[in-house]
Amino acid sequence: MPEIIRAGNLVKRYDSFTAVDGIDFSVSKGECFGFLGPNGAGKTTTVRMISCVSPVTEGELAVDDLDVGREPRRIKSILGVVPQEDNLDPDLSVRQNLAVYARYFDMPKELANQRIDESLALFQLEEKQREPIWALSTGLKRRLTIARGLINQPKILVLDEPTTGLDPQARHLVWQKLRYLKEQGVTMLLCTHYMEEAAHLCDRLVIMHQGRILVEGSPAVLVEEHAGREVAEVHVSAPQRERVLAEMASRPGLTVEEVEDVLYIYARTPDGRAQMADLILDAESVAYHQANLEDVFLRLTGRGLIE
Repeated sequence: MPEIIRAGNLVKRYDSFTAVDGIDFSVSKGECFGFLGPNGAGKTTTVRMISCVSPVTEGELAVDDLDVGREPRRIKSILGVVPQEDNLDPDLSVRQNLAVYARYFDMPKELANQRIDESLALFQLEEKQREPIWALSTGLKRRLTIARGLINQPKILVLDEPTTGLDPQARHLVWQKLRYLKEQGVTMLLCTHYMEEAAHLCDRLVIMHQGRILVEGSPAVLVEEHAGREVAEVHVSAPQRERVLAEMASRPGLTVEEVEDVLYIYARTPDGRAQMADLILDAESVAYHQANLEDVFLRLTGRGLIE
């Protein structure tokens, strides 16, 4: 598929602080591309540059073959933006919020009403359209915020933590609607802390850390390359830990990560569970799980709290 976003040696500085440090990536038309990383990794800053909200310090950034520095108005006209924060107007109803947003795109009233009806129907908000914003639950507000971002029928939908604060049912409903939009050809940029969300929605993603891209690829490929098939979280005493680590050299299908008094053992081969079980017979406790994107994220960015 042709590229719709292209970044080369992209840099963003705030005085002496470098928030984005020379990254390269491209997004194809119609795909969902994810930005993952701990707080302060640079993912939201990158999306703000794509959205023409924050100017580029150095490097190249083009959206739909338009330079973000030269054509910000044209780029904004093809974007739908779903911010992390709730910025709906509390003094207006659901429908009025959508109508006000439509005015930013100079839509004829008849077209605006048609688009509003379509967005309300897509996110099952028809019965709430006369309700004031203060009367809505968190889940309804998030659905409305995404619906608002679709009013101009954007080529690219920018989603910053779209399901933060939602219960599981509301989250899965939003995922269902986003998958539908992708099937309709909408390109999506997703910033999220939910690894399950990224695995569900993203065709490809990058994991960022301290302003740089650590890895790029599909969720399945990244899990296979960096975590394997299965993971054991093992609590062992100091003497047991030394024995396990010493024996790891003879287990080519296993790799290990030490985090204080816990060992995380990653198995890459079909017999990995058997190998791990034989290795940690005298462990104090063991918990197994299938390798996932969260394992990749934690291995690459660390398990300590980053502020």
